[in-house]
Amino acid sequence: MKRLLLVASVLLAPSALAQSADTVLKNFEAAQKNAKDISVQVQGKALLDSGEQRIDLEVLSIPGQKLTRVNFNAPDALADNVLVIDNQTAYNYLYLTNQVTVQPLAKTELQGFNFDFAQFARLGLELPRDRFDVKLVSTQAAKTGKTYVLEATPKARDLGFSRTRVWISDQGWRPVRLQALNSNGKLQADLRFENYKVNSGLSAAKVKSLPRDAQVIRKQ
Repeated sequence: MKRLLLVASVLLAPSALAQSADTVLKNFEAAQKNAKDISVQVQGKALLDSGEQRIDLEVLSIPGQKLTRVNFNAPDALADNVLVIDNQTAYNYLYLTNQVTVQPLAKTELQGFNFDFAQFARLGLELPRDRFDVKLVSTQAAKTGKTYVLEATPKARDLGFSRTRVWISDQGWRPVRLQALNSNGKLQADLRFENYKVNSGLSAAKVKSLPRDAQVIRKQ
């Protein structure tokens, strides 16, 4: 009996969970590193300034260049808007005004969102351990394999959400679901990843392209 209790205590120890989270992250990061480009459809719901809204996005990414593009299809108020993010800067294109707002990524605020959607959207494609504490909260088994639920907490800056949960499938080590929660545990966004494609030939020029006639507004 003592031997069984000892084994159980070792398996349930925080260090064992941390090691599992580290392993999942390493596999996830390796998959992202090996992908020349990624495209994925993201759908779900989010709590915006106007209330809960349906979200429909197309996300394009070139991980090696830390370059991401988000095309907004829904809600209607954000339809045809585009967000382009590189390692330090966000370019937010507003369709209705034909304007591009350029500002540091750390200070980005998207119209309509009451949390930092730019940083949140990136967490589906990368989990930077220098800016987030990441832990494994559960493992879910299915016929097709296992899904690991990671929880990421911002280390410093207030992003408008206190925790993000990322579901990662061991089939390709890719994200399948993403949630944002506030400090009270209230759900702010719940998104699912569909039609995940890797190495489809995306170019940096396509990911970064914005209307040439758009007015550019720079903010610091």
